[in-house]
Amino acid sequence: MTQKSFRPAPHEVESPSAARAPRPSLAGHLRIARVDHWIKNVFVLPGIVVAASMDRSVLNSGLAVRIAIGLLSLCLMSSSNYVINEILDAPFDRYHPSKSNRPVPSGQVSVRLGYVEWLALMAGATGLGLILSPPFTFSVLALWIMGCVYNISPIRTKDIPYLDVLSESINNPIRMLAGWYLTGTKLVPSASLLASYWMIGCYFMAVKRFSEYRDLDDPETVRSYRKSFSAYTEPRLLVSIVFYSSIAMLFLGAFIIRYRMELILAFPLVALVMAMYLALAFKHDSPVQHPEGLYRDPKLMAAVIACAALMVVLLFVDVPLLHRIFVPTLPTP
Repeated sequence: MTQKSFRPAPHEVESPSAARAPRPSLAGHLRIARVDHWIKNVFVLPGIVVAASMDRSVLNSGLAVRIAIGLLSLCLMSSSNYVINEILDAPFDRYHPSKSNRPVPSGQVSVRLGYVEWLALMAGATGLGLILSPPFTFSVLALWIMGCVYNISPIRTKDIPYLDVLSESINNPIRMLAGWYLTGTKLVPSASLLASYWMIGCYFMAVKRFSEYRDLDDPETVRSYRKSFSAYTEPRLLVSIVFYSSIAMLFLGAFIIRYRMELILAFPLVALVMAMYLALAFKHDSPVQHPEGLYRDPKLMAAVIACAALMVVLLFVDVPLLHRIFVPTLPTP
């Protein structure tokens, strides 16, 4: 791999433009809320759709309002987590070729006001959640708690190899729970589906780590930017990707066999999406490092939309033939 040059930390270089360094601004505080990352909250949609397919009583005129309130609550809570992430990652971002220009390390944010912003967004998200239901509110608060676990010392799982992936990706099943409970259903979500959703998140996160590691190939820079990378290698990350994807499909299969056999018809498209996503990781400055911008990849988006549409249809349309084909064969006495 080609060795890359990296921008030194701001405190390591005397710059003639230091006197003109950016000052804290409203724009900087808006940027660290990462509104453009709200698109990631589409991961709540499977929880909504699966809950509605199992409990048709939630399909009423009030569902659209509940979804709007729930999504806004989730978006505000996500922004709260992004704010604390930006603040606490600033010392490490100085060693990254592009993240050193983020608002906090570049001086565009007041750290003190940043902490106020972090708590205010959490309070707003919680208040909206209480409009819906206690279970939904607990789900949203769980998202915030995991953001603290991931970012704040002395735990800061972001710095611990493999646990960084596992702890960040648990936001997937939490979002699914939030989507499930914002419908108002009284049903309990499937543990196998939540486990599969968690491992799918681990797969996506491990692919992101793999792509980042390939681009940041200078050992000293890698360790300075992200401590967990000190224990990673490309082979280890690839092995973890295979592990997470295998476990994800195992639990998805368990859910399908028990609850919705029709979903087995979507497996080829699920596999295609996962293969296309992994292929993107081998590109320099891959879009998998910036998931919020993946919608710009038309081929991947076509596969994702086709897969999602098929799964939605299969959740509501019965295919009796499948149940006859896959009926368990009893042993002969």
